[in-house]
Amino acid sequence: MTSTAELPGADPDGTALADLVYEVAGVERRLALVQIVQLRLLACAGRLAEQQAAGASARVQAHEMAVRAISAELGGAMKVSDRTVQRRIGEARIIVDDYPGVLAAWERGEITRSHVMVIVDAGSVVPADVRAAFESEAIARCRKDTPNRVRAGLEILAQQMHPRSFTERHEAAAAQRCVRLIPGRDGMSDLTATLPTVIAEGIHDRLTRQARAIIDTRGERADAATAAAEDAANGGETRADDRREAISTDARTTDQVRADVFTDLLLAGTPALDDTRDTTAGPLGAIRARVQVVIPALSIAGAEEPCDLVGRSPIDAETARQLAGGTPTWERLVSDPVRGTVLAVDSYRVPMPMRRYLQARDQHCRFPGCRMAAIRCEIDHTYDAAKGGKTETGNLGCLCQRHHSMKQFTAWRVRQLKGGVLEWTSPVGRIYREDAPTPAVGFAPALSPASVGTIDPAGEAPPF
Repeated sequence: MTSTAELPGADPDGTALADLVYEVAGVERRLALVQIVQLRLLACAGRLAEQQAAGASARVQAHEMAVRAISAELGGAMKVSDRTVQRRIGEARIIVDDYPGVLAAWERGEITRSHVMVIVDAGSVVPADVRAAFESEAIARCRKDTPNRVRAGLEILAQQMHPRSFTERHEAAAAQRCVRLIPGRDGMSDLTATLPTVIAEGIHDRLTRQARAIIDTRGERADAATAAAEDAANGGETRADDRREAISTDARTTDQVRADVFTDLLLAGTPALDDTRDTTAGPLGAIRARVQVVIPALSIAGAEEPCDLVGRSPIDAETARQLAGGTPTWERLVSDPVRGTVLAVDSYRVPMPMRRYLQARDQHCRFPGCRMAAIRCEIDHTYDAAKGGKTETGNLGCLCQRHHSMKQFTAWRVRQLKGGVLEWTSPVGRIYREDAPTPAVGFAPALSPASVGTIDPAGEAPPF
């Protein structure tokens, strides 16, 4: 990689930043090597505990006591608790003993510690007899992308290698769904719901979109409330004036509004500070949850392949089929199963065709490392429309608001190559290539309470 310092005409600020990037990368590399040494030492501590407990009659208890004693000794030297050391010894044993290839790749600088933890977390469900195959494929994927980008794919890969289908295990887990109240401090408590992931994602999405709608329309609603208050003043009414005061002083954050809307919906059925409270289908009431799912074509046909809830985690094939078959509005992309090229895009509603295609093609924000789902992204002209950039798929891509702003207001630059490939150039001249994700079959259903309740139990998907 050529640094800015080596480029002709490099400016001093760019050279300083390039030197800083080089130094930071070097420190990261040295830190990784030190972490690997420490990891191996902790694994040795775990083996020493086994040796000390060897031959004892109550071997399990003896081993536990040996680990505790060693952890306490190391904790004193490391100035951390013995429980923390014992947990880290367990993690070290798993990485060193069960994933030697992953450790070697980390040591060579091919992957990072975060990659290692993603592989270990995802591989926790993989049987021992296929762990080596999982490890090899996981390393290959991690070399190409960031930890958050590969996580979902590795989780799906691990589920595919499990002897029991993901659908079977999901059914057993779904039977444990519940709502818990956990008392907290200062008059606050946590209300926790354990739900199927796709439902939880839909709930969070609807709350977020309603919260943003309330925040984005504060000015308009305050003006409307002011006009209503003036009209009501003639009749001596105070309710409209109180409403205007509530809106004009509303300075809640997104998290706070999301929590308040959640409370309003559960206790009163409609959110406060919005027309929805007075109508059957107000602005917020019309907002429905959206989730973005990518599923293999074989899963549509009935195979039990895990599917990807973009930006979150795998979901079972049965849920994906139910969504595809029973949701009234959804978008579908069909691709060649071998080459991955797009064959067709269709929809049961009338969308903006180009936006629909781009969301299906990109799946997530196309800035390096970002995995914000495409349905929550903005459509960006790679070459600015104000400078003559065309509004065509070869000049458009999905960027989240954060990275769209970075492209506009910082020295990061991007150009689009054939096949939807984005080539990003950092302020110091580093090049990052962003290939378009390989599509399978993707759909983005709009979930409503009615649609969730009327999903066909047979999970029959519409024909292609």
